[in-house]
Amino acid sequence: MKTTLKTLTLVAAACGALASLSACAPLVVGGAMVGGALVAADRRTTGTQVEDQGIELKAATRIREAMGSRTRINVQSHNRVLLISGEVRNDEDKAEAERIASQVENVQRVVNEIQVGFLASLTQRSNDLVLAGKVKATLIDARDLQSNAFKVVADRGIVYLMGRVTEREANRATEVTRSVSGVRKVVRVFEILTEAELAALGPVVAPPAPPAPASAPTAPK
Repeated sequence: MKTTLKTLTLVAAACGALASLSACAPLVVGGAMVGGALVAADRRTTGTQVEDQGIELKAATRIREAMGSRTRINVQSHNRVLLISGEVRNDEDKAEAERIASQVENVQRVVNEIQVGFLASLTQRSNDLVLAGKVKATLIDARDLQSNAFKVVADRGIVYLMGRVTEREANRATEVTRSVSGVRKVVRVFEILTEAELAALGPVVAPPAPPAPASAPTAPK
């Protein structure tokens, strides 16, 4: 099972890399799958998950329209907290991106992790996608963590962890992430819950396990 989960995660990362690198626009939009068991496993309400998708799309569109291709900005929203990372050429562009993001409907807080400097190369962006996949696979392997409670973003080897988690979960996830080869730094963008608040969310429905491979037919004797 462990090998299967890791393989699925890395395959998803590779597919994302192909899709991202084939696009012309340098602005990257994050997103979560909304539907079925993944919604049930998420600690956000279904309505909040939909809002987060809308926040990402609106922020990405408005930043692209205002700033064009001179920037590479990654937009990720979790529970109405909007993380913006990537690169711009000067401090004015960094401030402008935050101003635009903060004016998007339903955004409660903007975490501005944009770097001033040259835009990341295609190789770096591809490496970041693979790194995010490795971190997700490692979180899945950590049996004392609910991996779907975490949103993982990698940018220039820096891994951003988002989610609604307890202090214990935050510390454990940080420790696990730091153990992954290629991680330069871990930045925590968490909403910390008490154990009582977590218990009040109710039981979590985990996503279904991948189906077992079909056994080969037995030749008649």
